[in-house]
Amino acid sequence: MEIRVEDLAARIGCDVQGDGAQRVSDVRPLDEAGPEHLSFAAGTRPMKRIAASAAGAVIVPRKAAAGLDAARTWLLSDDAQAAFIAAMLLFRPATSRGVSGISSGAYVSPSARIGRETNVFPGAYVGEGAIIGDHCDIGPGAVVGAGCRLGAFVTLHPNAVLYAGVQTGDRVIVHANAVIGADGFGYRFVDGRYEKIPHTGTVVLEDDVEIGACTTVDRGMVGATRIGAGTKLDNLVMIGHNCRLGRHNAFASQVGLAGSVTTGDYVRCAGQVGIADHLHMGRGSTLGAKAGVMDDIPEGGHYIGLPAVPEKDAFRQLVTVAKLPDLIQQVKSLTKQVAELEAALECAARTKAA
Repeated sequence: MEIRVEDLAARIGCDVQGDGAQRVSDVRPLDEAGPEHLSFAAGTRPMKRIAASAAGAVIVPRKAAAGLDAARTWLLSDDAQAAFIAAMLLFRPATSRGVSGISSGAYVSPSARIGRETNVFPGAYVGEGAIIGDHCDIGPGAVVGAGCRLGAFVTLHPNAVLYAGVQTGDRVIVHANAVIGADGFGYRFVDGRYEKIPHTGTVVLEDDVEIGACTTVDRGMVGATRIGAGTKLDNLVMIGHNCRLGRHNAFASQVGLAGSVTTGDYVRCAGQVGIADHLHMGRGSTLGAKAGVMDDIPEGGHYIGLPAVPEKDAFRQLVTVAKLPDLIQQVKSLTKQVAELEAALECAARTKAA
């Protein structure tokens, strides 16, 4: 597909600054783009990268229009990233979802109920009494355990596993090799050995939840581990038993929650955050990368570090630590001066006594 920039701009709601007759044929990142490509910058910081890019046309925020190079073609948007996504999908339209039904290579229990226009691919397993809604895709090797309840437009990617009794809302996505509903890590130490605590609860994934590849969500001991509507979990995230996450949380890779953690809505965790058991993260709180949380986080709090402390406190600590080498030198110098003064006083005292 090749299109004039001015025609493209009209389709994605941008204004053109420069040569609107220029043609582009695909999208590329700034550092990979050539004269025939469209790229974008979502903010003002990447402008140096734009200068080094060979991209034929670039979508930028409208507020950046004043300082743009007149030799390049620009598309101006109030939301540069959204405009670029719209353009990207014009050049690379999503593959239409086909309806193939239930593969003869899949196992579907006679007692299971499969909705309209749902695909069950070869190697998939659907257990007894499971209910799968309309327009779902159960990928190759995926497992839907006995008694599971899946809403409409649910996608289980290859080898995703839903243990028995797991429930999902609509438009849930579970990526490859994720495991939903395994037993929680719960044991009693009795007479010198660990005794397993039975976990008879379940997991509930509400509407529009997305679970990343190789992520695990453990079932509750008695009740449900619950992931709130719209929450997004990255790859390699661990959610312990009995956790209850609010709506529209977003956790980056390698976040780990111990058992019975709760969160409000709109909580965000950067990579490798660890949260101890039975704690609560308040609505709108944010945890920086590698934060180690050992106490409740208040609503709207921004915490970093190990143990996690408010950002302002953490930055003060960093400034103090950066000054330690100079402080050590000052202490050494003062110690030397004190020793010299003590020696001088001792010498003066001896002279006076003599």
